[in-house]
Amino acid sequence: MSLIKLDHPHQAIERLIGNIEKVLIGKRNIIELSVVSILAKGHVLLEDVPGVGKTMLVRALAKSIGGNFKRIQFTPDLLPTDVTGVAIFNQKSLEFEFRQGPIFANVILADEINRTSPKTQSALLEAMEEHSVTVDGVTYRLDEPFFVMATQNPLEYEGTFPLPEAQLDRFLLQLHLGYPTLEEEVSILSRFSGEHPLESLEPVVTAEELNQLQKQAASVKVSEGIKEYIVRLCQKTRDHHNVYLGVSPRGSLALYRASQALAFVRGRDFVIPDDVKELVPVTFSHRIILKPEARLEGATIDRLIAGILSETRVPVN
Repeated sequence: MSLIKLDHPHQAIERLIGNIEKVLIGKRNIIELSVVSILAKGHVLLEDVPGVGKTMLVRALAKSIGGNFKRIQFTPDLLPTDVTGVAIFNQKSLEFEFRQGPIFANVILADEINRTSPKTQSALLEAMEEHSVTVDGVTYRLDEPFFVMATQNPLEYEGTFPLPEAQLDRFLLQLHLGYPTLEEEVSILSRFSGEHPLESLEPVVTAEELNQLQKQAASVKVSEGIKEYIVRLCQKTRDHHNVYLGVSPRGSLALYRASQALAFVRGRDFVIPDDVKELVPVTFSHRIILKPEARLEGATIDRLIAGILSETRVPVN
């Protein structure tokens, strides 16, 4: 039985965001952007210090959707087959049988992804881009919807490996939760004094309904002026004198799809320039690599992005 009426998609999205807010206090913008990512069929990289609610956000999102949820704890000794699965020889049938790994789920929590080796990190590349897994030459399709939310600690922390550029580029958005305010943290103490809010969290949308919402988000109109604006912003990162690696065409497509999803979440069937401008920092920050000499001179990615936004003409249509 349907839990929501999909002829009122904005109401469905508000229920989803509100359900997650029962667990994660004072982070509506981050929750909204996480929903934007899943509606755009993208993935999220959450980078922040331990203990601010990264894992809780993913678990609340998974419970709210009601799909199949798997958690992968990334450790230095984790192997690629621990993620994707492995073919095991069955002595009765005298054939190899494929045992699915935890990647076969609707919502994946890749916890502390930068604590494992680049070889194991690469096990996610095909799954995140093509929604499939290839083992011993055989390709297996993943169920839809498929959404990866990875958490990582800042790179200056001990025991971390930097994510390769190809891996970073497959994340639609990079988000930071940050510490709660004084009032929010007091509310956290009150809300978590008894039963954990996650225990009573119920799904408000099914996996099938989420697929429908994704299709509706993808139909949001984007004018030619907005498309050019997106591409100009991406091109300026590639031509900037302080940039070693700029935003790829995959990045421009990510900004395009995320803008459609954000407009959809805000209840519109068309994208406006403010949608694009709001998403540029979280879409670009993990895709840009500064030149070493620029970093030595004090250049930062945040200031670079702000400069590009200020000098790029905003379309009127």
